[in-house]
Amino acid sequence: MKPSLQLKIGQQLTMTPQLQQAIRLLQLSTLDLQQEIQEALDGNPLLDVEEEFDTPVPEERYETAHNQETRDTSQNEQDGAVDTDSQWSDDIPDELSVDSSWEDTYSTLPASSSSGDGDDGYDFESRATAGESLQDHLEWQLNLMPLSDRDRTIAFTLVDSINAEGYLTSPLEELLESLDDLDEEDPVEMDEMVMVLHHLQQLDPAGVAARDLAECLTIQLKQLATTTPWRQEAMDIIAQHLNLLGTRDYATLMRRTRLSEEQLTAVIHLIQSLNPRPGASINAGESEYVVPDVVVAKKEGQWTIELNQEAMPRLKVNNSYASMIKRADNSADNTYLKNQLQEARWFIKSLQSRNDTLLKVATKIVEFQLDFFEEGEEAMRPMVLADIAQAVEMHESTISRVTTQKFMHTPRGVFELKYFFSSHVGTADGGEASSTAIRAMIKKLIADEPPRKPLSDAKLATLLGDQGINVARRTVAKYREAMAIAPSNERKRLV
Repeated sequence: MKPSLQLKIGQQLTMTPQLQQAIRLLQLSTLDLQQEIQEALDGNPLLDVEEEFDTPVPEERYETAHNQETRDTSQNEQDGAVDTDSQWSDDIPDELSVDSSWEDTYSTLPASSSSGDGDDGYDFESRATAGESLQDHLEWQLNLMPLSDRDRTIAFTLVDSINAEGYLTSPLEELLESLDDLDEEDPVEMDEMVMVLHHLQQLDPAGVAARDLAECLTIQLKQLATTTPWRQEAMDIIAQHLNLLGTRDYATLMRRTRLSEEQLTAVIHLIQSLNPRPGASINAGESEYVVPDVVVAKKEGQWTIELNQEAMPRLKVNNSYASMIKRADNSADNTYLKNQLQEARWFIKSLQSRNDTLLKVATKIVEFQLDFFEEGEEAMRPMVLADIAQAVEMHESTISRVTTQKFMHTPRGVFELKYFFSSHVGTADGGEASSTAIRAMIKKLIADEPPRKPLSDAKLATLLGDQGINVARRTVAKYREAMAIAPSNERKRLV
């Protein structure tokens, strides 16, 4: 066979770098997008931020036939704010001596709202900030206590065995064996372990280092004032009848404690005010902030949808650097400026495409779910990605990217765009009901149920059927568990 050349004409779909960049920006959250924009500004000298907007903010209005009272927001705080920076700078001299220090000339620091006067006003609770674990919080308190080196080592061993909820997970016998090498001549005794444990149980948060739930609640009750009403009765119930309280067998509980219904109700209210997971109050993780991408508000009877411009800075090409580019110059510097100019234009165009797509999708979501904004969750309509994709003439994958990790600020709260999409359940008249609306109905029925006889899942399914919504008992149980609502036997209460 002889080698030969053949020419074929065909079509092939390829993704250009510009398209890849646009898709990547489309699926970023607001915080990730801000980081991406900052990296682009740092790496491209021809990219700049517009300080003042010459063009009006993009806004969509949707006419409504309903009237709803507008929620007024006050903005008098900014008008009455004090310019502390100007007061600070007025007291600083223009020139300082060469041999002078800052403290010699200006030693008075402005008072902070979080600190008091001197050590007496120190906010010790501020130690439990984000990023500090429960072990760090306890060790910080132990370092302030007058303990011997031996007791401090025992205390640190106990702290290492406390879980995130504040409970001691290892038996004292195992911890005692781990301390055999502490002092061979004078080994640690169990009495020392118990004594140090009691010291540890007096630290903040109240109830920490308990070995079980009963001990955790008892520690918190002991730290209350002795004059606290029903304190002793609550300690007796926790020590002797905690299982009856957990199963809500109030009839047996009243018979054994010889308390009336009103007295038992007061005791239960006191116990419910305690924290069964004291360690959870110390947050070891960093706070996650949600920045809304879209703001929805009702103005003069119309629903307005606009992008959050504070979260999306407007970019422009730096004219100072762009004017330095010469067409006929092929030098390395001029080529670099040309490439950076092209990348800046691509980035701005991709960012604008993202904003336009996001605004278009958010507008259609508000249009489809208008009853939700007017009446609440119970009026939510069933909606899937295909509905919005067809309305905006885009692919479902694009709608999925737009609605992922994008948030909408509304008068009813901040919601992820994915929240407005839900499956449907058939109704008696042949229509459809959103699963979100059904959850809201279940939540409302449970809130209005009699406290002595809570509604079972089967009864909830029957009540929904009376409203024309045909759901099975297991479907009601699934929705109830998704909302973290306890079953009927655990919702029973006296009042």
